Amino acid sequence: MSEEWAVATGHPIATGAAERVLRAGGNAVDAGVAAGIALAVVQPDLVSFAGVAPVILYDAAREHVTSYDGVGVWPQAADVVQMQRDHGDHVPEGLLRTVVPAAPASWIKVLATHGTLGFGDVAQEAVQAARDGFEVYPLLADFIASRKEKYARFPSTAAIFLPDGRPSKVGELFVQTDLANTLQLLIDAESAARAEGGDRREGLAAARAAFYTGPIAQKIVAFHAENGGLLRAEDLASYEVREEPTFAVEFRGTQIHCCGAWCQGISMAQTLVMLEQAGPDATRDGEKINLHFLLEVLKRVFADREAHVTDPRYMQIAPEALLDPAFIADRLRSIQENSDPLPAPAAPALAASGERPVFEVGCADTSHVSVIDGAGNIFSATPSDPSYDTVVIPGTGLSVSSRGSQSRAIPGHLNALAPGKRPRLTPNPILGLKDGKPWLAMGTPGGDVQIQAMAQVLLGMLDLGQPAHVAVEAPRVASYAYPGSFAPHDVHPNKVLYEADLPLEQAKELRARGHDLEEWPARTWMAGGICIALRGGSGVDAVADPRRAGTAKIGAKP
Repeated sequence: MSEEWAVATGHPIATGAAERVLRAGGNAVDAGVAAGIALAVVQPDLVSFAGVAPVILYDAAREHVTSYDGVGVWPQAADVVQMQRDHGDHVPEGLLRTVVPAAPASWIKVLATHGTLGFGDVAQEAVQAARDGFEVYPLLADFIASRKEKYARFPSTAAIFLPDGRPSKVGELFVQTDLANTLQLLIDAESAARAEGGDRREGLAAARAAFYTGPIAQKIVAFHAENGGLLRAEDLASYEVREEPTFAVEFRGTQIHCCGAWCQGISMAQTLVMLEQAGPDATRDGEKINLHFLLEVLKRVFADREAHVTDPRYMQIAPEALLDPAFIADRLRSIQENSDPLPAPAAPALAASGERPVFEVGCADTSHVSVIDGAGNIFSATPSDPSYDTVVIPGTGLSVSSRGSQSRAIPGHLNALAPGKRPRLTPNPILGLKDGKPWLAMGTPGGDVQIQAMAQVLLGMLDLGQPAHVAVEAPRVASYAYPGSFAPHDVHPNKVLYEADLPLEQAKELRARGHDLEEWPARTWMAGGICIALRGGSGVDAVADPRRAGTAKIGAKP
């Protein structure tokens, strides 16, 4: 057991990077960062090296759980009044939704604090995949083709994602020379610092400086200045990843650690607290999940998210108030036998944007990395940020974080953009302990589906007693009866999407209770892409959701 490890990530090259590091003696953090950086290369439609990278981890030696926000802030030049005047209530696509890139700082911070290796040690697979290319796989090909018009808007973006003016086909090589050079620049800065006698952390600091104050920052800032963007040199130079406490939730004999209110973590925690307080009798319907009850819980959680959750420095209540037993009991009492189309506190009625709903096109970002090593260290990270809605900075290969799409251009709104404010982030990795010992790393892409997918998998495992792979592969449902996290933040009262392989009697039951059902294909990527690393009395396990391109691996050091 002490030699065993488990990895699950969103792509086989990332899984391979983590495996190489673990077999060479690196720990879970080293392996997780290697995988995370690789995902920014091999899932360039969903993850950016200059995007977000929230991390939650368990340090086995200290028996301590902590998290790092890995999300950037709005530039100091951001002005919500001007944004609304020029563009309406929603932050437009393009440079204006750019926030400070956080992922490089996040990866380097956790590597310096909890890892054992250098940047060059963990970035090998990423550099090779960017420089030499990797084979285009079906999900990547389909995603780019479905958004061809958006990729074509910006020449620097089109040059990478529409080579020869068309989307790449399955099996063709996808090459990102500029991104390879950017990563190599960080490696070279680290190597130079080490050659001058610097230690591992000084080398990592040099790599970080190359990005945030050196030539990469200079290219980003110059492009923004020339093209009406908001990022300035001081925004990049002053950025720091925040270490944040987690919310620990007792759930069915385990302790699930969730991230804070700077992301959906507090909403994940609220979901689990409601399900725990209701008990297994409420969440089970025979040998299946009681989907009506779960959906009603989720709708209330999302209503509370809209009413209360933002960067905690701007919240009007304490985040932990959403977990108060009396508050939770009141929310549970409001659940009735039939669907509540839009539970209180209902969001203000807004005119429909006219855009295709997100449940038809899918949430276009995010991947995940789950690692547990032989010592019991746990690493869970959900890197993200797409490329179709922003401009690649010429000469860098970087789609700099467009996470500003989750803020509002409405003065006075809880999630209104403001200088130095974090957008409320959807990615929210979790980890779990059982009897105080390492047990679980879990996360998923999917935007507003993330909490919903993870809750269904945990219920399958802990209430229905399913093995992890059975719980992951089980058909899912997802509510959209709340304001979406991404612009244009449309609301779809009563709307539930379900995978086509959901048993017919469960779909009939939901319709009978008044839910407005619409069918997804079976095992659709839009229902998430869970990655699990698991450790227990019988050994380790790892599961990657077959809905996406992920892979899982377990093994032992030779």
